Amino acid sequence: MKTIAIIGTFDTKGPEFEYVKSLVEELGCKTLTIHTGTFEPKFTPDVSNEEVAAAAGYDIKEIVDKNDRSLATEILSNGIKSIVLKLYAEGKFDGIISCGGSGGTALATAAMRTLPIGIPKVMVSTMASGNVSQYVGTSDIIMIPSIVDVAGLNQISKTIFKNAVSAVVGMVNLQEKYSPDEKDEKPLVAATMFGVTTPCIDQAKAYLEKEGYEVLVFHATGTGGKTMESLIDAGFFKGVLDLTTTEWCDQLVGGVLAAGTDRCGAAIRKKVPQVVSVGACDMVNFGPIESVPSQFSGRNLYKHNPSVTLMRTTELENSKVGAALSEKWNKAETDMLVLLPGKGVSMIDAEGQPFEGEKERQILFDSIRNGIDNPKVEIRVMDNNINDADFAITAAKELIRLMNK
Repeated sequence: MKTIAIIGTFDTKGPEFEYVKSLVEELGCKTLTIHTGTFEPKFTPDVSNEEVAAAAGYDIKEIVDKNDRSLATEILSNGIKSIVLKLYAEGKFDGIISCGGSGGTALATAAMRTLPIGIPKVMVSTMASGNVSQYVGTSDIIMIPSIVDVAGLNQISKTIFKNAVSAVVGMVNLQEKYSPDEKDEKPLVAATMFGVTTPCIDQAKAYLEKEGYEVLVFHATGTGGKTMESLIDAGFFKGVLDLTTTEWCDQLVGGVLAAGTDRCGAAIRKKVPQVVSVGACDMVNFGPIESVPSQFSGRNLYKHNPSVTLMRTTELENSKVGAALSEKWNKAETDMLVLLPGKGVSMIDAEGQPFEGEKERQILFDSIRNGIDNPKVEIRVMDNNINDADFAITAAKELIRLMNK
């Protein structure tokens, strides 16, 4: 019999969680209830808030006495992450579910994010209809809008809770119904792609797959870059083909697809062989054209589609991007290759295209060359656009060479 962990603030939402518990049990699963509230629960949990607080190095009475909601959330969040990971490692549950407002969502998803990809994770939340990146991160949490506040049982909330429980119970039970996947021992390669570097990655991917590798492609949209970095850190990949590093443009200029300052860090930390480039570093990303900040009026804008506007990076911005990339790559402790496309870094940075910019490219390349003094990092300029077959195949071949050293 499968077990579903239920995380929640059983002090403020006792009836709601008792109802969720009853639904799980009605569908034939056991439950493991974990109390993350500050005060006494409305029913007896399997794991108390005293245990959760202790896992973070605190006494629950100390938290109560401080009467500081923010501090309590931070402490209990740290505790629940530790406890959930430990319980899962001990085989105590197969899937996890919670429901709540902003505080409850922050607590529960902090724990869910510690679990491996593939473990069923369902969060019913008042926050689910907005930007949930802070809750989901790079995990596979399923966020379900609560529609009404998680504050009582009514016709709407009961329907939502039933759907959520059906989802998590279905996921844990139906996994055994699938035929086992054929064991695949192909080494994994991570690759980054954007719409304007798709031909490059498609060609490199085809070559790598022909040579016996499995290629996982990540769309360089902020979340994609973060996810790739987390999976590299988790040890999934034998090699990295990070040819599309455009997220650094958004990070430094203020676009909407930034991946944070750890972008390009994981492969170096884990000493994973990599071939890198500056794909789509000719652009910063915004939403619809009317959403572009006023300080960028008069810039070279390109309407990629009704929802996406691209802005050409300037010479100064290219210098900054090159400096940021070289700072990261300069830390390499194993051999890596920086492959630079002399005739353009994207589809639209090419002869006759809207973002054609020989001077901007040169400044980007010079910034990288001037910033890197690490003998482990080879820099090579090719007389190609990034999407040319020669560039793509060279990148794939060089990565294979580095992986086989």
